[in-house]
Amino acid sequence: MSSRKRVGLVLGSGSSRGWAHIGVIEALEEAGVSIDYIAGCSIGSYVGAIYASGNLSSLKDFVIQMDGKKIFSYFDIVFPRSGILDGTKKVKELFCMHTSVEDFSQLDIPLTMVATDMETADKVVLSSGKLLDALRATMSIPGLFAPANVNGRWLVDGGLVDPVPVGVARAMGADVVIAVDLNNTLMARRGRAKNKGEKTANVTKPDIQPGYRNELRKKWSDYYESAGLSLKSKFNELFRKETPSPDIMETVSASINIMQDRITRINLAVEPPDILIQPRLGELNMMDFDQVNHAIEEGYIGAKQQMEDILDLLELDTTKWLKHR
Repeated sequence: MSSRKRVGLVLGSGSSRGWAHIGVIEALEEAGVSIDYIAGCSIGSYVGAIYASGNLSSLKDFVIQMDGKKIFSYFDIVFPRSGILDGTKKVKELFCMHTSVEDFSQLDIPLTMVATDMETADKVVLSSGKLLDALRATMSIPGLFAPANVNGRWLVDGGLVDPVPVGVARAMGADVVIAVDLNNTLMARRGRAKNKGEKTANVTKPDIQPGYRNELRKKWSDYYESAGLSLKSKFNELFRKETPSPDIMETVSASINIMQDRITRINLAVEPPDILIQPRLGELNMMDFDQVNHAIEEGYIGAKQQMEDILDLLELDTTKWLKHR
């Protein structure tokens, strides 16, 4: 009997669209698909790191409980330095509130992240050492977050060179690569799951459970609820618009979405995955962090649509899945 095929899950970049990764992972787990390796970029690295530490449910509860627009209230404006936001301290808070894991070696599933070297434009593969250093680098969106210095190199978002790092997953040893591309322009299927009678992801607002991390989340959420202006309001104060032209956030968001969509198409043509999941999130902008339920649901639906092919490719029994789909 042949050994089980090793599965590599690639979680691409996409900022607010990244919550779709939660839905994808839930669908895979529901179908009994075991993940052996994770390759992530930007928000994909963040979700992947928390999942690899065994705490995805904590992240899901948190993002659903919070108004997504408050996500950027966690970051301090540092304009006019090398990035508008300073993410070092706050990325640590947003990660450590879900897990106590600090090093790549402590993860339950091997994880690799990608970042970009500002000086050489090389893709930098991060798979050892401190998780927070790597997360700070892979999530440093140019112009928005200040770059991160890791081992003497100034690093920014890996989405500049490899938004969906399929090749990285294959290099880790994956026999089958399932990639999640969040940068496509497909629009949402409004009401599709209801009309088709499909099971949908459980994205209802959860009850708060006891425990230190839940209390900490509630404390921070209450604080930012009364903290005052949102990030966009702060920008509007700094840059009063005299004409109805796009503001700085819209400009950065649209520019990065265009760039990553083009790079992703080229890279996937050169290194195609075995399974490509493309949640229909084309209407979401980079900073639409208040669309949590929608993003998770589209990720779940996108994965379910591909599930029969996934199970066939992995030579797993589809009978039970088809019966309960």
